[in-house]
Amino acid sequence: MHHWTVSTSFDAASIAAADFIAVQVSAAIEARGICHMIVPGGNTPAGCYAALAEKPLPWDKLHCYPGDERCYHVGHAERNDVMIEANFLSRIPSIHFHPMPAELGAKQAALAYQATIEAVDLFDIAFLGMGEDGHTASLFPGNIALADTATVVAVHHSPKPPADRISMSMLVLRQARLRVVLVAGSSKASIMGEIRSGAPLPVNQIGDIHWFVDEASLSIDSEPSC
Repeated sequence: MHHWTVSTSFDAASIAAADFIAVQVSAAIEARGICHMIVPGGNTPAGCYAALAEKPLPWDKLHCYPGDERCYHVGHAERNDVMIEANFLSRIPSIHFHPMPAELGAKQAALAYQATIEAVDLFDIAFLGMGEDGHTASLFPGNIALADTATVVAVHHSPKPPADRISMSMLVLRQARLRVVLVAGSSKASIMGEIRSGAPLPVNQIGDIHWFVDEASLSIDSEPSC
């Protein structure tokens, strides 16, 4: 079942998501002494990261892991870890961050990162984005990686550059204790309509989601129904 928080603007949706995530991080640390969180790249989460960084949390107990990574060399401007560093990690240096070694190539990087997360029982929070085709992390519609049962999967033939990526698998995202997706903008309205109608898109296959969206991404007058 989807849970919806609809805000009037992108900024408001980002702040609402940050408020919610902060509560969940705190709860995980209180319950288990540590929080393991999957985090997104791309452009959408920048404002959410800024708002989250203002929270008075025990940051040294938070471990963050990219949901996916693009197979570029270390430091490439289009890598997700570069975006995450600039907008989040640089503000909170005590966070434990575990980058994906995508520079090794998709297959070798996926194998290496499987070993990195082997000790993580379940991720407490999977904070994700969503593309205009309904993909999340680097799990694209119709891609063979969707059916891969490893914890971290090599992704080839991505419809968006670069063609090679690595991604947390569908299995890992489904098993996370909590999933959060932040979406904004009228460019997402069409795919949001499909999601709300139950279309079998990758993002609709990962389980219950706490959605944080702006009104422009819905482009309708009624409340979401699913």
